[in-house]
Amino acid sequence: MIVADSDVLIDWLNERAPAVRAALDRGELATTAVSAYQLWSGARGEAARGEVQDLLSLMAAILPFDDRAAELAGAAYRELSASGRVIGRPDLYIAGICLAADAPLLTRNRREFERVPGLRFA
Repeated sequence: MIVADSDVLIDWLNERAPAVRAALDRGELATTAVSAYQLWSGARGEAARGEVQDLLSLMAAILPFDDRAAELAGAAYRELSASGRVIGRPDLYIAGICLAADAPLLTRNRREFERVPGLRFA
């Protein structure tokens, strides 16, 4: 399973994400509830909401921000905060979800996410 960040899913909606297509074709693309929220919050109008719904229905899973993800995101926050390299909270939540699922993240925002110890990338 590969976890897609909202940036690559937005690229898909804008028809610029061949990596998303390939993972969807293999049936291995998932996303997080955080990224789903980000897509829904940016969907202006009925057509855009329909596109988001269609895309999310193709996901192998929409992974939740559960207790284990919260624990791992909290640990990452403490470590990054201690070194003055903290990233945004939604990104921490996404990283925690990926760590809990032991799944690599597909994102264009590697500069931020690479700060999270143990996070793998697709």
